[in-house]
Amino acid sequence: MIDDYFQSLLAILAASPIVRTPDVSFEKRSAFIGFVRGNVYFDDGSLLHFRELINLQLSNQPASYVYHYQRADHSLVFRYDNSPHFPELSNFPNHKHSHIESTVASAIAPDLKTVLDEIESLLK
Repeated sequence: MIDDYFQSLLAILAASPIVRTPDVSFEKRSAFIGFVRGNVYFDDGSLLHFRELINLQLSNQPASYVYHYQRADHSLVFRYDNSPHFPELSNFPNHKHSHIESTVASAIAPDLKTVLDEIESLLK
């Protein structure tokens, strides 16, 4: 059920040692479909914007997602999304924009925990 999924996201945020302030909103569209929008703030002033549209009847992976991580000065560090604008990539439509490497690369669709783990490794 979508309420359980929403609660799992809140638990992931609460368990993360790097999250300073999460600001997350949930829109329940049915018992199995929901939309999540969030801003997660970190101690260094960096920020993760994320959105997920999830249909649990189809998959445990979001149908649409964006995880956009930026520095305190608003410059991009990385962004994962599945917007269909890089059809040549092997894992189309899943991809990662990386400011560090100035690339767009094929990616496996991440989840919130995976993204927070990546941010934690960058903050060390």
